[in-house]
Amino acid sequence: MLSLQLLAGLGVLGLIALVATVYVTASQLPDFDQLKSSPNGQMIRVHAADGSVIVSLGPSYGDWLPYDRIPAVMRDATVSVEDRRFRSHLGVDPIGIARSVEVRVQRGHWAQGGSTITQQLARNVFLSSQKKFGRKAREWILALAMERKFSKDQILELYLNKVYYGGGAYGIDAASRKFFGHGADQLSLAEAAVIAGLVKAPSNYSPTADSEAAVGRAGVVLAAMVRAGTVTAEQAKAADPDSLKLAPEPKQNSVRYFTDWALPQLDVLIDEQKQPLEVWTTIDPAMQRVADAAVRGNVPGGAQGALVTLDRDGAVKAMVGGTDYVTSNYNRATQAVRQPGSSFKLFVYLAALEAGHKPEDSIVDEPVTIDGWSPRNDSRRNSGPVSLRTAFAYSLNTVAAKLGQEVGFTTVADMARRFGITTAVNTHPSMVLGTSDVRLIDMTRAFASVGANGVAVTPYGILKVTSNGQTLYAHEVDNGHVLVAPYVAAQMVDLLQTAVNTGTGRQAQIGRPVAGKTGTTTSNKDGWFLGFSSGLTTGVWMGRDDARTIPGLHGGTAPARAFAAMMKPATASRPIEQFQTQVTLPDMQLDDDLYFGQPDNGTYVDDDGNPVPPADQPAAPVDQPAPADAPRPPDAQARQQLDQDWIDRVTGRGAPRRPARAQDDRPNQ
Repeated sequence: MLSLQLLAGLGVLGLIALVATVYVTASQLPDFDQLKSSPNGQMIRVHAADGSVIVSLGPSYGDWLPYDRIPAVMRDATVSVEDRRFRSHLGVDPIGIARSVEVRVQRGHWAQGGSTITQQLARNVFLSSQKKFGRKAREWILALAMERKFSKDQILELYLNKVYYGGGAYGIDAASRKFFGHGADQLSLAEAAVIAGLVKAPSNYSPTADSEAAVGRAGVVLAAMVRAGTVTAEQAKAADPDSLKLAPEPKQNSVRYFTDWALPQLDVLIDEQKQPLEVWTTIDPAMQRVADAAVRGNVPGGAQGALVTLDRDGAVKAMVGGTDYVTSNYNRATQAVRQPGSSFKLFVYLAALEAGHKPEDSIVDEPVTIDGWSPRNDSRRNSGPVSLRTAFAYSLNTVAAKLGQEVGFTTVADMARRFGITTAVNTHPSMVLGTSDVRLIDMTRAFASVGANGVAVTPYGILKVTSNGQTLYAHEVDNGHVLVAPYVAAQMVDLLQTAVNTGTGRQAQIGRPVAGKTGTTTSNKDGWFLGFSSGLTTGVWMGRDDARTIPGLHGGTAPARAFAAMMKPATASRPIEQFQTQVTLPDMQLDDDLYFGQPDNGTYVDDDGNPVPPADQPAAPVDQPAPADAPRPPDAQARQQLDQDWIDRVTGRGAPRRPARAQDDRPNQ
């Protein structure tokens, strides 16, 4: 008897404590207007370099609908499926909890929740979604307190305007506009059933992700409404959610490749995770449109393309990660790793120049074998003594192999890493032909650093971040990291100019000085062109995601044409900038039929740098004509030699050509 009295007394004390806690909590809750204005999540607006908003990310909000403007079908659908006893309980539903526990015992796992609408609102506004008893107890207290402070209509109004419906949409108006293209005050019974059904699992029942699941869930909602007596069976049958037309998804353009790359960096740059952010980026909308058109207009059928353009300080002005972001958001500019072909010879020649070689140095183009590997030129011929300038312009594989052996393959790998290659670089002899996988953005960075006189260029996309008018982050450019001596960079530019003007990269000419390099990999699986002009550096890659052969794909064809299509308009408003070294003709003119437009790094070399048997070699490439306005060499039928007047024309030099500086005029090492 005494124990029962003790238990009763403890129960009374507990009830008093509960009531006191509820009333204290209720007194501390924000008022109704404050809850209406509280944010549901962090909003991020991303600005282009010109200040325009290119994308808004995070939660989306529609208009706030007062209770009397919310359609009755929406209110009834929500109450019927989420909390049938909403109007009668005190914020916590003991019957619902008991039913939930019973199902848990029968099935061995939690199959349905016992949370009321008030509890869900309390959790969404004040708590996390962790399934712990302590959190659940706080949720009960808050729900009971909210029922003391607010009316049922106010609670339902808050809930319907704040609950998450998937796809970034918070509240019924945002959800209605997203899925059906109109405000929530115009919702039909079928539309209301679809939206009400989303709360349980927004990602599983989203009509844009799985229309069949959404329709099935809407049927569950309609059946619940029939049981609750808010609609008749005939009305539910006539609703027919299966016949609903969804609003079209907004078209995503290629700038999303850039934002997908840049925005994750916010986690490192700033700590703010709640307040709305304004992110100011480097992307140039006009250049982005041109870049997108350049890739789409030149990529071979069935292939993918990627492009990155950097300003002289590393600012990313354009980024295209594929031909269609909606079809594939995989960013081939920053994520894909592919063999670079002869564009990797940049590092071979940088190492050779740093070791003391000069562009005019003579080296013999002859058969060579290194550790059992015998590279061959794509022309299938050897030309004897040639200058480094000629060897680079025509991408002679034997010369690159000899230079790599001379300076050391480890030295070449170290040079690649010095210039920003972040992927593993092998040191097998065939590495000089670009058999190590790289990323396009890393290769573009390396070429930009050469164009910056050997000073490191680091790509960046975020200029500054602000919140409520305060600057949280501002980018600072570091120009103090020198990678090679300026004279080495100048000599490399000398070689790169020749490759564009008289070598494999002729289709990259844009009527002003350009320095660049082509790259083509085994069996025409990858085509590259990377180069710079007037302070802009652009890298282009093309190929198939499955790495299958693409007949006719060479670095000097589609990628070079895409480079020109991008760079000609991108540099149009910039002054023509001459390089420190004049364009110099190679010491000999190799046969156009053998070298111009040919693959440049070993179409007949396998992944290990070994020759491919003739029977396994790809069919003869089918080239595409160059754009009508592209500068072209003299008529091949006339067999005219390339002359300096032609070079002056394609590089934008109007004045008579000055004599090239003598080697003795260059700084000594």
